[in-house]
This record gives sequence, structure tokens and C-alpha cells, in this order.
Amino acid sequence: MIGTGGRPRPAPDRTEQAVPDTAGRLAPVAVDTMGGDHAPEEVIAGAVAAVREHGSRLVLVGRAPQIRAELERHGAAGEIPIAHADEALDMGEGALAGWRKPRSSIAIACRLIKQGRASALVSAGTTAGVVATARLRLKGQQGVMRPAIAVTLPTRPRPTVLLDSGATVDVKPETLVQFAAVGTAYAQILLGLPRPRVGLLNIGAEAGKGNKATRRAYELLSGGQQGIEFAGNVEGHDLLSGAVDVVVADGFTGNVALKTMEGAARAALEELRLTMSGSRAARFGTLFQRRGLLELRERLDAETYGGGVLLGLNGTVVIAHGASRARAITSACLLAEELVAGRIVERIREQVGALRTPSRLGRLTGRDKEERERGSDPDAAPEASEDEPPER
Repeated sequence: MIGTGGRPRPAPDRTEQAVPDTAGRLAPVAVDTMGGDHAPEEVIAGAVAAVREHGSRLVLVGRAPQIRAELERHGAAGEIPIAHADEALDMGEGALAGWRKPRSSIAIACRLIKQGRASALVSAGTTAGVVATARLRLKGQQGVMRPAIAVTLPTRPRPTVLLDSGATVDVKPETLVQFAAVGTAYAQILLGLPRPRVGLLNIGAEAGKGNKATRRAYELLSGGQQGIEFAGNVEGHDLLSGAVDVVVADGFTGNVALKTMEGAARAALEELRLTMSGSRAARFGTLFQRRGLLELRERLDAETYGGGVLLGLNGTVVIAHGASRARAITSACLLAEELVAGRIVERIREQVGALRTPSRLGRLTGRDKEERERGSDPDAAPEASEDEPPER
């Protein structure tokens, strides 16, 4: 466990940690059955598989009659608890849906987390709607400037974590430093690395490259941040090389990079398929490469990784791809359970608390507070907060 700079660790509250039951188990994962292109059929099928094949503890959130009908079709009536929700966010709805639909399945799932009756949320719904509703209902962790979506890239010898991939488009240098801390905590749990190496996505490896935000973030990270193993700048061609364990970027850059890689991978696989089926000799040769090709497809298949994780809130939120089938939902449920078991919310709090950067409310955190008390000046000005509409 990464230290907190000598400060006593705050006691967790019900919005940050699921309440264990009498058997010492954490609360179940709430699954949004109404989100996704293939909801609720594929979502419920994936949830049933997670329960039967992996022993997952889930609660299905959505329109109860539809959920019961699907469970009966799988012969699983009564196996998984149901939480009724009157409304659902449509795939075309944006951020405002979080306020317009207070009884949506995502909003109800967030309420369960706040009450300690669920430990995490899994949804394949619209990313904008999930992010907006989760931010509104769960709120950001104290000291965390902006949330970030972390995704897993299929690199060798082990996966690489990329964040932010779309939650926060406009950032300040201090926010990028926090993303490095958040990504470090995530990689420690997901990859099992005590000190994952962090790279800053930029247009060049040299320290002076980039815009004002990335240059200043490079200075802050290079100055030494407790718990962060900064490896310098990385470029676009480094994303799939495994050069670092965590790649940090603003949400705009990260999202463009992610979708560019996804498109390139699809095009490459399609070209490979056409080449290997283009002639009788090629098809015959493919038989001898079948095992390797299957392993390659498995490694590049997004359904293997479960989706992106919205980090920095008072709760764990896994956002599966909108086109997710049952297998992807199962993976997302397992990922959510792994993060809850690894105490991801507490790990993020500890990492962010140890940073030498101002918080969004102008209060110093971690070592900055200690140095200010001794008369030292902070390195940068605090980031102004954005007012959020009250929860309705």
C-alpha cells in the first residue's frame, strides 16, 4: 500500500466503500440492464454467466418485468436480485440526461452505491450519460480535480493503461499530474505492479515539447511525486509498444488516440483475413497458424478487457462498449469486482493525497500542505472548480 505522506488516513464513508454483509463479503455489483445496443438480452446473459461461471454477486437494475422475463429464459429466475428503475438513458442521449432522468437505471445504481447496497456499477450505456449521471450522483473524491476514464491497451509483455480516454477534455497541468496518480493506483491493482512506469503522451520525447499544459505537467512530474514513477514523454507510436505501464493524456487527445488505434487494428485484421483467405494455398497455410491467430484475436478483442473505468469518483464505475455482447458484460463484472476487492477508491485517495499539487478548491494536499506550514510556496496555482447543478 502506498503511503499518505505521514498523514492519518481518513475514515471511509458509505459513499466510498461498499458495506460488507454479515459474511464479510462486499456488496454486489449493480449492473445496468437497460444500457447498450443489445440491452437487456445480452446484458442479462452476461450477468448470468458471471454468476454461474465465476460466482459473481450482482444486482440487476432496470425494468423489473423485462429482467424477470430474461432470467426465466435462462432458467435463472430468483438467482440474481433485481432493483427496479422506471427510466433508461437512450444511447443517443448526452450529458443532460443525468438531470432529466433521476429515475434512470444508472441513477438508481448510483443510489445503491451511496447507500452501501452495491459496490460498483457496470453499464454499456452512452458514455456521456454514464459519466454525467455518475458525477452528479456519486460526486468526485475530495481533492480530485476531474475524473478520468482508464482503458487497457493490448500491449506486450503486459497490458498498458491509457487515461483519460474521454471523460475530461480540457485540463490543466495539475490535472494531468493527478491522472498520473490515479493511473498508478489503477495499474497497481489491475497489473499487480508495485511501481508502474508512467509516460506523458506528447508530440515528442524531449522535455520542451508540447503545449503549455503538457510542458508544465512534465515539470511537475519530473520534480518528484511520491508514488509516481515518471518515465518522461511518450509519442503516439509508443502506445502499443509497452514502453510504459501507464500513459497519461487529456480526454480529447486520449480519445482520439484510442479510436485511431481501434480503427487501425480493425483495418489490419481485415487485411490479414483477406490475405489469408485469398487463395487455396493461403487458406491451407492458415491451418498451421490457427492457434497463434486465435491468441492474437483474443488479445486484440475489446470484450476480453471489460471496458473503461471511470476513476476519481466516490464509487467504482465500469463503462462497457455500447455494442457489448454477453462475454463483454461478464468481463466488465469481473473487472468491477477486482477493483472493489483492490480498494481502488481508497488507493486513489492515498495517491492523490500524496501529490505536490494544489487541489481544485485551493486547499493544499499531501506534502504541499506540510511544506506550506513550514513556509514553502506551492509550485502552481490552484485550479478553479466548476459548479455543478444540484442533484434533483
